Amino acid sequence: MTASAIREILKVTQQPDVISFAGGLPAPELFPLDDVKAATARVLDTAGPAALQYSTTEGHLPLREWIAAQGSIPASNVQIVTGSQQGLDLLGKILISEGDTVLVEAPTYLGALQSFQPYLPNYVQLPTDDGGIDVDALEDILKTTRAKLLYAVPNFQNPTGRTLNLARRRRLVELTAQYGVLVIEDDPYGALRFTGEALPSLYALGLELAGDVDRNHVIYSSSFSKTLVPGLRDAWVQAARPVIQKLIQAKQGADLHTPTLNQMVITELLPILPRQIETVKAAYGERARHMMTRIAADFPAGVHHTVPEGGMFLWVTLPAGLDTQAMLPRAVERRVAYVPGRPFYALGGGENTMRLSYCTATPQQIETGIRALGDTVRDALA
Repeated sequence: MTASAIREILKVTQQPDVISFAGGLPAPELFPLDDVKAATARVLDTAGPAALQYSTTEGHLPLREWIAAQGSIPASNVQIVTGSQQGLDLLGKILISEGDTVLVEAPTYLGALQSFQPYLPNYVQLPTDDGGIDVDALEDILKTTRAKLLYAVPNFQNPTGRTLNLARRRRLVELTAQYGVLVIEDDPYGALRFTGEALPSLYALGLELAGDVDRNHVIYSSSFSKTLVPGLRDAWVQAARPVIQKLIQAKQGADLHTPTLNQMVITELLPILPRQIETVKAAYGERARHMMTRIAADFPAGVHHTVPEGGMFLWVTLPAGLDTQAMLPRAVERRVAYVPGRPFYALGGGENTMRLSYCTATPQQIETGIRALGDTVRDALA
């Protein structure tokens, strides 16, 4: 096991005068605080002691039924987990044996690598570009590699902000079905699209291909952390029943069940979810556009960045030869922080890349922080 690079960086950047583009934290000023207060009171008034009692491992049935209805699947195919990070850990526990080949994007979400690593997989990195995973390269890999599992973040990927396009989604689902590879689709940001057209999930495409919810080879994971509030730690996995049955057993060994009160509060908040999503999308879209404008104005020539259609991140690539890990202390001296790109690569690479989050920064902080980062890059080039 290894420490999270992001969590370690956040320890360094807790000073109030440091502008942090490092953490993938939702904007706290957007939390529906009054609604959460009212929902909690209603739950305690109506459910009483049951809201504070042990509950079923599978999760609060009304919440599971609501989630299931969104995908037109049975509630028995939904498992509530304590944050999507627990879902990844439990999926790794039930699916990965030592030496299994796991396909991951290059770069990929480092929290998934941290979750899977204790189960000792062999990683194979999938090449990516602005359209997401290179499915031609994926096909070549599948022809020569006996892979167990593919992990992907198709919507506004963490860390790059890229979106896997529709043609590649279909091809990925077809190829993995053809070669017998399970897919974990991690989708915490999918509802936060602020430009462009919504795309079907890999799970939906897998269901369309299989024709049976319990023969779908795609496992879907999502969360209420990015749309409502992260502190309640409510997320879910939807999958074929054999996967869900093993997840139930794994979760019983981990924490018995996700906190009852939290699940009931989330359920009570579901009527305000559409309004809350619109609020978050509008704010993040404005902040992302402002950050990209400032990067264009304040970064030196030869710097490239992704253009996210939603989510919380964008990805910056500096000229070859620069090392963003080595640059970080100099950036912090200028009172600005980011996440170096290297930890997002399972097998190395990305030394000249960085992840920036625009979610929690004000327009003034974005202007000041990006200007300071631009000066840091210029110093490194000198």
